[in-house]
Amino acid sequence: MESRPPIKKIQDIFKILPHRYPFLLVDKVLESDGRSHMVAIKNVTINEHFFEGHFPEHPVMPGVLVVEAMAQVGVLLLFGADEDREKKLVYFSGIDNCRFRQPVIPGDQLRIEITVIKQRGRYFKMRGEACVEGALVAEAELSCTVVERS
Repeated sequence: MESRPPIKKIQDIFKILPHRYPFLLVDKVLESDGRSHMVAIKNVTINEHFFEGHFPEHPVMPGVLVVEAMAQVGVLLLFGADEDREKKLVYFSGIDNCRFRQPVIPGDQLRIEITVIKQRGRYFKMRGEACVEGALVAEAELSCTVVERS
């Protein structure tokens, strides 16, 4: 059963993620159960800074940034309902089974789905999938640990 996400607008995303332009790669949360599953979008536009050099004649969103977008949605999932999130950080520790299926180009809308597949204490393993118009363009398993800020 889906519930309304606690993250309703970009200002809510700003409260959770420290990223800002040009490195913020999440525009909106569509759905979340608040614990183990979230869906968000990234609108890919031609004015993105990375298209200047990747590649000017054939613009393609770098795959590493697609994975970074998945990671950012993962942090939103883990911290969205956490009242003490200002006291914590997420350290990503691994990317497994990463595959890129199709290029992401200007005009695409990435639909990013993150699901927690394992949790042990402060350790999390999440599965991420990025789709464009229903077609899977990238997938990966992301590992991370939530730590207290010093």
